[in-house]
Formats: sequence, C-alpha cells, structure tokens
Amino acid sequence: MGSMRRHGSGNAAWGRASWAAAARRRARQRCAENVVSTTVISGKLNSTKADAGAVVGALAESTDQFENSVVSKVSEVMTKTNKSTPAANTEVALLSEEEIRQMSENDYMNPAQLAFFKARLQQLEKDLLKNAGETTEHLRETVLVPDPADRATIEEEHALELRTRDRERKLLKKVQQSIASIDGGDYGWCEETGEPIGIPRLIARPTATLSLEAQQRRELKQKLYGD
Repeated sequence: MGSMRRHGSGNAAWGRASWAAAARRRARQRCAENVVSTTVISGKLNSTKADAGAVVGALAESTDQFENSVVSKVSEVMTKTNKSTPAANTEVALLSEEEIRQMSENDYMNPAQLAFFKARLQQLEKDLLKNAGETTEHLRETVLVPDPADRATIEEEHALELRTRDRERKLLKKVQQSIASIDGGDYGWCEETGEPIGIPRLIARPTATLSLEAQQRRELKQKLYGD
C-alpha cells in the first residue's frame, strides 16, 4: 500500500515537472516569436521610413525642377517683352497738319510725311466704303408709296444719292491708287514733270497726281482742244 502511494506521488511529481518544462518551452517559443515579430516589424518600419524619405526627396526634386522651369519661363517672357518694347517705341508717330506744313523742302516725302498722308487716305477710304454700304441699305429699305408726288420725290432723292455715290466711287478708286503709290514710293511727285506736287496741294487734295502748274496746263488744253 505504501509502495503504491510512493509510486503515485512519483507520477504526480513527474507530471508536474513535465508540465513545467512544457510551459517553459512554450514561453521560450513565444519569446522567440515575439523577437522575430519585433524584428520584422522594425524592418518594415525602417523600410517604410526609407521609402517615405525617397518619396519626400523625389517630391522636393520635382518641386525644385518646377520652380526652376517657372523662373526660366518668366525670364524668357520678360526678355521677349524687353526686346519688343524698343521696336514699339521706334514706330513713327503721326504728325499734325501744322507740323507737316512747317517742314523744310529737304524733308519732302520723308517717312513722317508719307505716314501722315497714308493715314489720311486710309481714313478717307474707310468713310467712302461706309457711305456706299449705307446707300445700299437705304435703297433696300425703300417703301413704295401710292401717292405719285411722294413717289417722284423719293425717286429724285434716290437719283441724287446714286449720283453722289458714283462720284464717291470714282474718288475711292483714286484714293486706293494714291495709297498704292505711297507703298510704291511714287506719291507726292507729278506724273508729267516729276516735280514735287507740294505739301499744301496734297493737304487740300491728297489724291492729286499733278502739280498745280501741270494741272492748269491740262485744263487749258482741255478747254482749247476738248477731251
């Protein structure tokens, strides 16, 4: 009986020792796993930090490149603006009629005078074209009236307007020819004699192609011999 108790006690002690050993093994295994897990997590954190640093570096580099590109573009625009500004300032300013009259004979048909007369001719051309367009619209809007007297009055007004437009049409042709002669370098010189037509005559009649003396001789011939 005593032997059985001793044997039972030995088994219990052995069981407790085995359980304790197994518990220690499990604890060591968990510690080892925790160490491994901590190492892995630490590695991942270090990798994440490295990746984040690379991203930040790339962003900083891209920002620097963008800023450099913007600065370069702004400098380029400023350079082009500075280059184009002097050209705009060197354009010939239009002179007044009084300034044109006060110029000497040596300045005859210089760039300033040509610019003055070209601007005047172009404005005259614009006005003539505008009048022609208004006449066309006016004729389209004509309303027939039953009264013969009123109808006759309207027709007379239209006939007068058409005659006026016909004279302006002929003047428009001369204006366009004068503008072409400015571009060709022949404006301001008499077609017959090659002498200067003169500033006063051109101011009074910008489409003149003959000097005053040549015009008078032509008119005299027309009176004597007809057209």
